[in-house]
Amino acid sequence: MNILFRDIDRTNEDMVKNIKLNPEQEKFIETVEECLEEANEYKEWCPVAIYNYDEVIGFAMYGSFGPNKHTWIDRIMIDKKYQDKGYGRTAMLKLIEIVSKKYEVDTVYLSIIEENKMAYEFYRSIGFEYINEKDSNGELIFRYTI
Repeated sequence: MNILFRDIDRTNEDMVKNIKLNPEQEKFIETVEECLEEANEYKEWCPVAIYNYDEVIGFAMYGSFGPNKHTWIDRIMIDKKYQDKGYGRTAMLKLIEIVSKKYEVDTVYLSIIEENKMAYEFYRSIGFEYINEKDSNGELIFRYTI
């Protein structure tokens, strides 16, 4: 396994847009196209393709906001062909390291839809803690402290 993150450009955009989730996961996260539209609108967001060696296996989007540098991993998805193989965990841990160094922070946030029990357990197993708060969309806010 060799997880890498690359900017999305014309050489990989179609591959990233073709990432497929399991049907039961689709209701919990926006499509890649919706994420890319949001990143075009808000320049703080940084969308990236997740690779294993030279193959696109997923997508993530992160950003840092405001004077306090509130840093979020807002989206992460692994194509259904690559799920349950450890790619998501490895990608998330590497992404935490990358964004914390890039933005010089020791805390990273994410939010999930409350009904997404699989994500809840996954993020807790990595070390994220639910902070008993919800975002403006009613999603549960989690914090990872380095």
